[in-house]
Amino acid sequence: MNFGKLWSDVKDHVAFVLVVIVIIAVIIALAVVAQRILFKGRQETRQKTRNIAVTGMLSAIAVVLFLFEIPLPFAPSFYELDFSELPVLIGSFAIGPVAGVTIELCKVLLKLAIRGTTTAFVGDFANFIIGCSMVVPASIIYHRFRTKKAALGSLIIGTGVMTVFGSLFNAFYLLPAFSDLYGLPLDQIVAMGHDVNGSINSVATLVLFAVVPFNLLKGALLTILTMLLYKHISPIIKGH
Repeated sequence: MNFGKLWSDVKDHVAFVLVVIVIIAVIIALAVVAQRILFKGRQETRQKTRNIAVTGMLSAIAVVLFLFEIPLPFAPSFYELDFSELPVLIGSFAIGPVAGVTIELCKVLLKLAIRGTTTAFVGDFANFIIGCSMVVPASIIYHRFRTKKAALGSLIIGTGVMTVFGSLFNAFYLLPAFSDLYGLPLDQIVAMGHDVNGSINSVATLVLFAVVPFNLLKGALLTILTMLLYKHISPIIKGH
């Protein structure tokens, strides 16, 4: 047994877990602080028990949507489109950013419990952190102004944040982490992208021609669906 290789793998996994814990803690803290500021002085008639029940219901819907992933013709197979952020966005608009982060986290944990992971947990962590990069800014902006125009603007800004952050995060952390933890050289990952798009020949072009359009497409579709559905669903969530 190669104990040096084993110890290196253990250190890589422990380091990844620590990074995950720290980032999740930062996101939760940001959502809590933002919600306290946004809701300060606002008369809240919604019951905590109802909010918890709604959060659980939306988490269940999100994990079901998370299990149905759609492959894309311009991206390698590990980038698949899903609509699990739709109930997350609806919950964050109706209840607040803390609910959005909670639903996002519960969705990922439930998916891991049901199906496990095929990406050494990197893909699941990526879904959470990049999903939150759209949901948290969008919900903060929406709750600041609470108008239909603000909702649309918040979703557009959220899509922009998700695209920029998701692209940089993939290039500088997620792809190298996936390569290390999954044991797949970066060259092979790039080659998988090259197989579907001949313009992809490096990590930078993989991000430019796969990750960027993937996030833009996902954000655009989520924006359309949220704008179409939220007005009809929010009275039910709020108990009106």
